[in-house]
Amino acid sequence: MHRASGGVGMDRIAVLVVDDEESVRTFLSELLGSSGYQVRCASSGSQALEMLSGGSFDAVLLDVVMPEMSGLEVLRRYRSTGGTAPVIVLSALSGADDAVRALKMGASDYLAKPFGNDELQDVLARALGTRVPERQATAPAPRVVLTPAEAAAEARVLISTSPAMRRARALVERIADTDVPVLLLGESGTGKEVIAREIHARSQRHGRPFIKVNCAALPGELLESELFGHERGAFTGATAEKPGKFELADQGTIFLDEIGEMAIRLQAKLLQVLQDEEFFRVGGKKSVRVDSRVVVATNRDLEKEIALGNFREDLYYRLNVVAIRLPPLRERREDVVPLTDHFLKKYGRGFMTNVSELPSEVLHAFSDYEWPGNVRELENMVRRLCVLKDPTLVLDEIHAGGRAPASAPSLPTSFGGGDEYMPPQSRHVEESARVFAAPPSSLATSSGAGVQVLEMPARGVSMTPPPVMTEATPFNAVAPQRYANPFDAPQPPPPPPPAGELSLKDIGKRAAMLAEREAILAMLQRTAWNKRRAAGKLRISYKALLYKIKECGIIDPRASAEF
Repeated sequence: MHRASGGVGMDRIAVLVVDDEESVRTFLSELLGSSGYQVRCASSGSQALEMLSGGSFDAVLLDVVMPEMSGLEVLRRYRSTGGTAPVIVLSALSGADDAVRALKMGASDYLAKPFGNDELQDVLARALGTRVPERQATAPAPRVVLTPAEAAAEARVLISTSPAMRRARALVERIADTDVPVLLLGESGTGKEVIAREIHARSQRHGRPFIKVNCAALPGELLESELFGHERGAFTGATAEKPGKFELADQGTIFLDEIGEMAIRLQAKLLQVLQDEEFFRVGGKKSVRVDSRVVVATNRDLEKEIALGNFREDLYYRLNVVAIRLPPLRERREDVVPLTDHFLKKYGRGFMTNVSELPSEVLHAFSDYEWPGNVRELENMVRRLCVLKDPTLVLDEIHAGGRAPASAPSLPTSFGGGDEYMPPQSRHVEESARVFAAPPSSLATSSGAGVQVLEMPARGVSMTPPPVMTEATPFNAVAPQRYANPFDAPQPPPPPPPAGELSLKDIGKRAAMLAEREAILAMLQRTAWNKRRAAGKLRISYKALLYKIKECGIIDPRASAEF
């Protein structure tokens, strides 16, 4: 078989990586290359189709969400031309529906981002059957940038001095060697996965697999296959037998994150596994026995979910043998500085930043901040500091988020290693609008987001508000206007509702879309239309935000306004 040229042996297994993000292509190329695969990359769907037509590949890793041509369209065209190589789709949290469609269109498997090395190797091994590459004789060069999965694995050490976390740690030590189910409760980002890994590490199962499944990342039909596996031919796209996560966690620990998101039908099947230690694969006729310890986590109030009919009461009592409640970071502020030091050492090494400590002003701001995203937000904030090397940017974000002092402290624009970093807005401050959140008293959106105000530079810029538009106003009915500031340009009305009578479900979807539109517009104004920063503050992926912007009919005023 003809191999795509790459300067390596002709007998190596060839994998094509298709993703529009360079960082993902680089990471997968290094990871698979060090495992013995021959890897080539494509940055777009059209380039991927050209490479697939000109060379033979044993497997394809295909991102679903890409500009110009989506991964689903690439898959459709590839299969329509007779392409037979296994295609593994890469889907983010918001792309679960796309993953379902991809499997129906002939994809062999899927991976939910972010994923770890073991998950990737398992999926490739299933796609390639018994074929596995021979590892390179030379050790791969060490990578300095940590993937999200590696960062989570490294965070197993419990960094805490607070009494509440000491009590949680003592409880972990007492129940680690037992095989009872454990229910971890707490807000998102409080460290529930860290506790789950600690329980596994201290148990007699520590040498066996620790398998994590995010129950909120996949719809019911995919989650059932993910947990319990499926037989060949069980549904369209099931071209091979696939073991489930419970089988992979046999003799080890399975961690079910966001258990409150699991559908009622699957809850019944999970209850059967907990009671009988056996289950049936999707489409299977023989029961499969497993011995897996179950640890679950949720940020929901399960007792309220039971009252609402969203969670089975019998499953709740089966899981709630031992419950460990993790307090939010705002209730254990004594942990902020030790956690900051821990992340500073980790990411300072990872990004080759010679940072030993942060300015005292930053530490004071960190200690006073409410941390709505908890430890995860703190970790991302320290990582941003290590990358940008500019404390003022992080302080601006903290002050915009709440508890800001009357005037921000003056800080150096660089730290660690002497590398100067001057953000673009610092170089053009007289010509750029600075975005601030409105005070709490001015909250007015239906989604709970604050109305945003723009403080314009005092250089003769007109503060005349743009024309007000409603759903009944055609976008092209507003006379063309030159705007000194692009953010003054009006937004088009939201997409109209479907014609005819609307069902209650349609009305609910419409209301949700309008609320999301208000919240997204408010956050985009707050971040000066920096979409990546807005996505981070909205706690969705960048690609999910782009999809929502398109779905809600939001137009970037910098591109649409006439200047």
